[in-house]
Amino acid sequence: MTGDTSYFPHLLLVIAAVLVAARLFGALAVKLGQQAILAELIAGVILGASVLGVLDPTEPVIQTLAELGLLVLLFEIGLETDLRKLGSVVGSATTVAIVGVVVSFAMGYVALKAIGVTQMGAIVCATALTATSVGVSTRVLADLGKLDSVEGRVVLGAAVLDDIIGLVLLSVVGSFVAGAAIHPTDIARTAGIAFGFLLVALLVGYFVVPPVFRAAHRKVFAPNTIAVTGLAFAFALAALAGLLGSALIIGGFVAGVVLNTLDESDEILNATRSIGSLLTPLFFASVGASVSLAAFRDPRTLMITAILVVLGSLGKFLAGYALVGFPGSRRLVGVSMIPRGEVELIVAQTGLAIGALDASLFGAITLTVLITALISPPLIQAAARAQAHRGAVAV
Repeated sequence: MTGDTSYFPHLLLVIAAVLVAARLFGALAVKLGQQAILAELIAGVILGASVLGVLDPTEPVIQTLAELGLLVLLFEIGLETDLRKLGSVVGSATTVAIVGVVVSFAMGYVALKAIGVTQMGAIVCATALTATSVGVSTRVLADLGKLDSVEGRVVLGAAVLDDIIGLVLLSVVGSFVAGAAIHPTDIARTAGIAFGFLLVALLVGYFVVPPVFRAAHRKVFAPNTIAVTGLAFAFALAALAGLLGSALIIGGFVAGVVLNTLDESDEILNATRSIGSLLTPLFFASVGASVSLAAFRDPRTLMITAILVVLGSLGKFLAGYALVGFPGSRRLVGVSMIPRGEVELIVAQTGLAIGALDASLFGAITLTVLITALISPPLIQAAARAQAHRGAVAV
């Protein structure tokens, strides 16, 4: 590869094509009221082997850049997660998150096993139903002026917990190769490592890392280098997570949550977004390029997609009604938990990489993300209007 003088220019052209396509489709998505993630996925599908054949997601350098984009994305999400602001609704958010995860996972797994999907395939697909897209829900609620309401805080807290649980489940799934026997002791050990790393890193990092960062930048580093140091910390913590047998992305997410308490967190976030604007589209475009459009002509793919969309949406919707005595709208909470996004695509990509998913299952998960992201905004808007109408009648 290094001896081919045409390789690097070709790589640059591929990256340029991804970035330009993502931005063009992104502008269209914004006009249609959709999220950029959909634009980047569609850009990948068009640039992939199914259409133009420009982007090869299996190419080693593209894979590496995509994985870096994923890590930067999780670090950015962590930096935007202020756990302190969620304290007032932690009980309600935890209830919604746990019920939504358990019900969605259980229904998805049982249904897929019943139609003959392999055990590992069913587990990966069910895991993909556990998390909620923070970006889609919060964007719509913010546009409606509901993000700071009690419903908005519950949805945000539950979605964050969903993502954490989903990432932990992913680290459990990722520890097994396709066809390997799954024993309860192995699952318990892997889950223990993942949860253990998460808890220890959060507790130690929350109290130790911020003061160390402040002291280091007063006495050692120049003030304008804190963003670089923050990214270095994210990469180091991700590497530590991987060495301990957990998921790299958990380390990146925890690093962001820990550094959220710094006064300079906005500076770190802005630098991370700048890097993410280059690398993150490569990850989502690579996921899109991995989709075979031919799989969607397969009735099995469409059937599995229908199962994932219906049961995944139902599981999350019912989670809103698990809030007994809740003062707000349980319907609004339920529909706001329906959209799937980043974590589901991460699960799908990991499942494909370890051989747990075939093209049909991978395509079904990707299509589920697209469908739920499209149907959720009007459902959230309808629930908000219904709540406002009830309030007006009550007055």
